[in-house]
Amino acid sequence: MIKLIASDLDGTLLHNGAQELPPRTIELVHEITKKGIHFIAASGRQYDNERRLFAPIKDEISYIAENGSMCVHRGEVISRGIIEDDLAYRIMRDIKKNPDYEIVVSREDTCLIEDHNPRFVDHIVNIMKNTTEIVDDITTVKGPFLKIAVANMSSGDINDYLGELQEKYSHALKVVTSGNIWIDFIVPGYNKGTALKKFMDLFQVRPEECMAFGDQYNDIEMLDLVGESYAMSNGAPGVSQHAAHTTDSVERILEDILAGRA
Repeated sequence: MIKLIASDLDGTLLHNGAQELPPRTIELVHEITKKGIHFIAASGRQYDNERRLFAPIKDEISYIAENGSMCVHRGEVISRGIIEDDLAYRIMRDIKKNPDYEIVVSREDTCLIEDHNPRFVDHIVNIMKNTTEIVDDITTVKGPFLKIAVANMSSGDINDYLGELQEKYSHALKVVTSGNIWIDFIVPGYNKGTALKKFMDLFQVRPEECMAFGDQYNDIEMLDLVGESYAMSNGAPGVSQHAAHTTDSVERILEDILAGRA
């Protein structure tokens, strides 16, 4: 019997760059929680952003934010991972040398960006609707920092730069894609899988009682952890190898659970 469900957002519950969940999705998650099943939104997004997406039922679910660097249950932070300041500043200075990429630095209270690319600022502030602070020089802001993310707003081709950043920094941080235009730097030992394990321990559920959905490399640890794992059929290459099933619709699986078919 499934007692806990965790789902990625972008590319999994949100499609084609959507920034709002369909009413049907909200309704299904609400019905899932009424059935006594824990639901966890698991994303690279900030906590405030996740709560906005689930606004009608925001207090019915739990949250894995910043790719596992922050876990929140009933308004209480139950874990957080912090990037060392010196390392964070070194990464930011390095990325600023590449004009094709924009930086988002996440703190618990806000995300911080520079005001150099109007399209990028509009995406973060008006499209994603992040809680945001705009600064002149991101390398001067104060931590503690939960996550650093870089985005390519032009071509969206991040694979070459991903390899370069992994070569430079994977000894110190986990460097993964988090959507089609994003690369995230995450504290070692903190990912969606370790975050989900904290919730499993909190709720006293076993892996075989858990289900997870994801589409990107930052979802792999979460998919590996649970008994019932679903990779999105249009996900990143290789992600499906870490899942027991593939699907093109999370909602259809939730409907099956509610109907007793899963």
